[in-house]
Amino acid sequence: MTNLTDKIKQWAVDRNLHTANPDKQMLKLFEELGELAEGMAKTRPDQVKDSIGDIYVVLTILSLQLGIDIEDCIAIAYDEIKDRKGRMVDGVFVKEADLKEAE
Repeated sequence: MTNLTDKIKQWAVDRNLHTANPDKQMLKLFEELGELAEGMAKTRPDQVKDSIGDIYVVLTILSLQLGIDIEDCIAIAYDEIKDRKGRMVDGVFVKEADLKEAE
């Protein structure tokens, strides 16, 4: 993953996207999320895969614009969930702490 992430970062630098306005990159993220939602709603697996990839690219560029390493973000998120317990409720994973609040 690191090699592809590095290629995305270099691609962004080569096009001066790393210095662009991160607010605009956020708009791009919502555009890509909309395409993902459409792919899911219309059962278009190729569109879903493409959209997930596009979202990773957009997030990588956004993190570059903000001076944050995306892999650090992923590591933080993983550390937060790695020991999380919970259960599936109506097809959604609900963490244990939220289950206790609902009781």
